[in-house]
Amino acid sequence: MADTAGNARIAADALEAFVGGVLAALEVPPGDAARVALLMVLADLNGYDTHGVFRLRQYVNRLRDGGFNAAASVTVAVDKGAVGIVDGDNGLGHLAVERAADLAIQKADRFGIGWVGVRNGNHAGPASLYVNMVAERDMIGVYGAVSSANRVPPFGGVDLLLGSNPIAVAVPAGDSPPFVLDMATTVAAVGKIKALASRGEPMPVGWMVGQDGQPLTDPNRREEGFLLPIGGPKGYGLAMAIGLMAGTLNGAAFGSDVVDFSKDTSTATNTGQFVLAVSVADFVDDVATFKQSVDRIFDEMRASETLPGHDAVRIPGEGRPATREERRANGIPLHASLVSTLNDIAAELRQSPLR
Repeated sequence: MADTAGNARIAADALEAFVGGVLAALEVPPGDAARVALLMVLADLNGYDTHGVFRLRQYVNRLRDGGFNAAASVTVAVDKGAVGIVDGDNGLGHLAVERAADLAIQKADRFGIGWVGVRNGNHAGPASLYVNMVAERDMIGVYGAVSSANRVPPFGGVDLLLGSNPIAVAVPAGDSPPFVLDMATTVAAVGKIKALASRGEPMPVGWMVGQDGQPLTDPNRREEGFLLPIGGPKGYGLAMAIGLMAGTLNGAAFGSDVVDFSKDTSTATNTGQFVLAVSVADFVDDVATFKQSVDRIFDEMRASETLPGHDAVRIPGEGRPATREERRANGIPLHASLVSTLNDIAAELRQSPLR
């Protein structure tokens, strides 16, 4: 089935089975393959189209060439009171970050707060996956990561020493969906640019500049330029702060140590992330009252009179449940170029193609 934009619509369970089969064919243990497939498809269900199955080709290349450890053993390397570090053993990144989120929640249950870093990890999909896990437990979740490639110079420089280092925050609400902020520290994430390239579409002015400082709009020429940080020096500073907390603090890569996981498919990346869980119950007498207060604040924001030409005010993350429901009912939209890529992978691994 195709939608009005010409995208194929693939049922979530069929896509999940496909991804799990591909990963298993590359010697990922069945349980791990199934879990990563579930999280990748959940990213697409929530509308994070550049961070779900779109990334399968990159994962396949690294599993095939030795850049990922297919049979990784994720362990807790540091466990001290409210803090910890998970070692991902260079496996699929989703497994390490999910373990970190689980451990952070456990620590917040006990200590009121839990901060768990990740080292020897890898790309793990959208940040929202993990802060949502925390918010579902009536906790505030914060996530940060060192990006999987350096595409940004320090402000005023030309050397590529930073990535689009993402940050996410989730706050539970009552009747409303939780507040979920999930953002790169660049104007656009690399995944969006790659998606435009695969569809033959240009980038908007303001996403990248070339070595001459002039706007770069051809996504196929992205290697010739720089991603621009949000807010100029402020975005640069935020990316550095996240990198120091997610990378350096955990003994993970940051700065010139970062490996471009798309270009180099055989070297371990030692990607760093962190998950912070804060127990609301340790700050307030009644969690339900807190969540009602959050709902009230959301209502105030939505009721704000808008500027001419602007749509109604929305709360970050509030559209995801509707997207998820629509895609579960009608299938996940995949562009023809992505379907072609996925079926090429299936042919390489002698798996059944998507139908």
